[in-house]
Amino acid sequence: MIMSVTATHDHDVPGASRPQVSIEKAPGHVVLARLGKRVLRPGGVEATRHMLDRLGIAAHDDLVELAPGRGATAELALRAGPASYTGVEGDPTWAEHLRVTLGAGGLCDAVAIQAGDARHTGLPPGCASVVYAEAVLTMLSHVHKQTVVGEGVRLLRAGGRLGIHELCLTPSDIADDVAATIRHDLSRAIHVGARPLTTSEWCQILEDAGLEVTDVTTVPMHLLEPRRMLADEGAAGFARVVRNLARDKAARRRVMSMRRVFRAHRDHLAAVTIVAQLPAGR
Repeated sequence: MIMSVTATHDHDVPGASRPQVSIEKAPGHVVLARLGKRVLRPGGVEATRHMLDRLGIAAHDDLVELAPGRGATAELALRAGPASYTGVEGDPTWAEHLRVTLGAGGLCDAVAIQAGDARHTGLPPGCASVVYAEAVLTMLSHVHKQTVVGEGVRLLRAGGRLGIHELCLTPSDIADDVAATIRHDLSRAIHVGARPLTTSEWCQILEDAGLEVTDVTTVPMHLLEPRRMLADEGAAGFARVVRNLARDKAARRRVMSMRRVFRAHRDHLAAVTIVAQLPAGR
């Protein structure tokens, strides 16, 4: 869905574990994950790769990823060969899965996964040169958006970089009533409170936290369009999702409902990646 973490209320932790619920009531990303969809970011692999490229991950970098979910982005980031990678995942089941899969990948000798809250990771200050999060902030209230970004900044060393990949509203001067309608329709369709911002509003949150924005890029929000799904999942993965959809009427109804909302608001929805840097003097 537009997120890869489990949260249904403002006070929820991104990635928090929940009892299994029916397809009719489950958050959108849970429905898609059950169908076998692995890439659950609003801009797909294209936007993720762009964010990682702009973060410029190198061999000397210590990475922290907030709410890595199923680990698709972690695998891409680890290919850059960083000095260390730490994932803070709120769902204990996913955290254990990541310990096994990422630890066995052999791409980095120092891989650590901990179950924890993206707002209060418990990690020491200045432990990272790169912090990033995808589809973590969109569903949170403004205050909790600020809290998560503030935690990311706390973890950064001076000169470090922070990246986000979220859902955004366009254009930046979108009318308040239009924005409210989109947020309402998204929340009803995905069964999670969705609070996307415009690109300028996203940038403002980062700047208010003391960061300097260095890159802002938007791509169409085509998460459930066949061409994007094929690019994100590959032929075999796309076929798996289609096959599972054909077998599950309730899930098919949910996915079609989500796609109708995405298409209805396509002129005002996009995915955005933003990379910002903590000034050397901080």
